[in-house]
Amino acid sequence: MTDTYPRTFRLGDRQVDRLGYGAMQLAGPGVFGPPKDRGEAVAVLREAVASGVDHIDTSDFYGPHVTNQLIAEALAPFPDNLVIVTKVGAVRGDDASWNPAMSSDDLTRAVHDNLRNLRLETLDVVNLRVMGEVHAPSEGSIAAPFEVLAGLQRQGLIRHLGLSNATARQVEEARGIAEVVCVQNHYNLVHRDDDDLVDALAAEGIAYTPFFPLGGFSPLQSAELSRVAEALGASPMQTALAWLLRRAPNILLIPGTSSRAHLRENLAAGELVLPAEAMAALDATVTARA
Repeated sequence: MTDTYPRTFRLGDRQVDRLGYGAMQLAGPGVFGPPKDRGEAVAVLREAVASGVDHIDTSDFYGPHVTNQLIAEALAPFPDNLVIVTKVGAVRGDDASWNPAMSSDDLTRAVHDNLRNLRLETLDVVNLRVMGEVHAPSEGSIAAPFEVLAGLQRQGLIRHLGLSNATARQVEEARGIAEVVCVQNHYNLVHRDDDDLVDALAAEGIAYTPFFPLGGFSPLQSAELSRVAEALGASPMQTALAWLLRRAPNILLIPGTSSRAHLRENLAAGELVLPAEAMAALDATVTARA
């Protein structure tokens, strides 16, 4: 392990900077409804791209529709190097619940909703969001819905396909149907159930994108993380992002925020050097936690 790391990785047919941006927090509380400050949300998106971000993660069920409409308002027509990754497979209830939507009609409607709200003719990458236990994967065949997306890909509506909240077995099942360019699962410094999957995908040249890289709705809490961060003169969240960048070369990060100040803090994590002793201390946090 060296103090430096590869700055880019392949996502579909593009090389993207490994530090991207997740748009989920641009919606209202609970990822539902409009943002409290629409102007700031637009400004965050514009500053992210102006700062070199070329990979944005979103979904039309954020809001719903809110984040995609904001992305289009802020950035369309999109820069040629910008890759927008979206997800289908769920819808939001009137009570803000997250509900599976995996039928052929559901998935087809979702792809067209994403196209309309993003003002695109073709989606760069679409992840099938397997609902499982909502924030944790569970086994079960995903062949039928993934075949629907493969059909929409053949129609030219989607360039590349990926998976979200999927097990290793589901990844292999999907790869037997169509090329999988990325997997987006719950993974961070203290939640490492996917360690083996991260390494297996790296060996295949497939991107792995952690959701909740900073803990999501329950921010990371670790005395060791705080200690290492203080020694480095960085925030715990910057240090957690830097650890992920050095964990494996195929990890793409999409930390989200609704403020420009926090965006700058997240992007600065890409310049943070983690010496070998810092990496070793952070690597050991799961063992210490178990």
